[in-house]
Amino acid sequence: MNSKIWYIPARNDRLEKKVGIYCRVSTAEKEQLYSLAEQISALTRAVANVSQWRLADVFIDIASAKGDIPRREFERLMKECEAHNISVVLTKSISRFGRDTVETLTAINKLKAAGVRVIFEQENLDTDEVDSDLMISVMESLAQAENESRSENIRMGLAMRAANGTSGLYKRKLYGYTKNINGELVIDEEQAKNVRDIFRWYLDGASVLGIIKKLYDAGVLSPTGKEKWNKRTIETMLSNEKYTGTVTLLDSATQEYEYQMKECIPPIITESEFRAVQEEKKNRSNIVTDDEGTHRSSKKYSSKKKKQ
Repeated sequence: MNSKIWYIPARNDRLEKKVGIYCRVSTAEKEQLYSLAEQISALTRAVANVSQWRLADVFIDIASAKGDIPRREFERLMKECEAHNISVVLTKSISRFGRDTVETLTAINKLKAAGVRVIFEQENLDTDEVDSDLMISVMESLAQAENESRSENIRMGLAMRAANGTSGLYKRKLYGYTKNINGELVIDEEQAKNVRDIFRWYLDGASVLGIIKKLYDAGVLSPTGKEKWNKRTIETMLSNEKYTGTVTLLDSATQEYEYQMKECIPPIITESEFRAVQEEKKNRSNIVTDDEGTHRSSKKYSSKKKKQ
């Protein structure tokens, strides 16, 4: 009796691991593209070192960590994984894979539900070996450490640029000035006249509200283009030493770093005029400092120049 014999080859599921590599850089600058090439090269070698893995696809995004910029390749990766075309996702680090803890955990949970394994090479984390609670704990710790390191690096970088005079903060736009084609602050003569008038009027005895009325009557628009100037704008202007050409930079977070550059920009008023205004402000203020500390005096406050 003849019979048919069907030969069914043994199936080794370990040989069926299709790997998707995900890489991301923030910009298309040369250094970032070099970093991208290094990421792809390193992860490709990692795939080649595992005999049970086969490289199925490479997903590349050039997008910053800002949430409003789409990551089309990341979205394609997720779709391929949910369609079971990818079994393993290999990426350099948590920071390259996700842009924040919530986004990363959401993606990991979706991939785990689809039976996809995610491996973060830099952190040596594997979702097949780490439970969700531990993963969350590890990611939060890494995110906090990374944010602290990034903040410190940014602060130190700003301090170094401030110290050597290359900080862009020295050239920050200010009413009374405009920027030339080289990005340098130069005097805007029309606005500068208004600045000089404001300092002169104050020294002549006008109050801040009186100055606002003078500007309104003269039809001078505020820095934001409004017909009436803001009281705070005038007060800030009268306190801004930058109008003398001297720029001071202070670390607002720690108050530790302070750098000052004289003759940084062309002056609109003289230093003596600026000092005179600061002294006049003290004379008009009803804030006094005595043995009881700093407090308001019992005398009625007046923003107008006190008569001698």
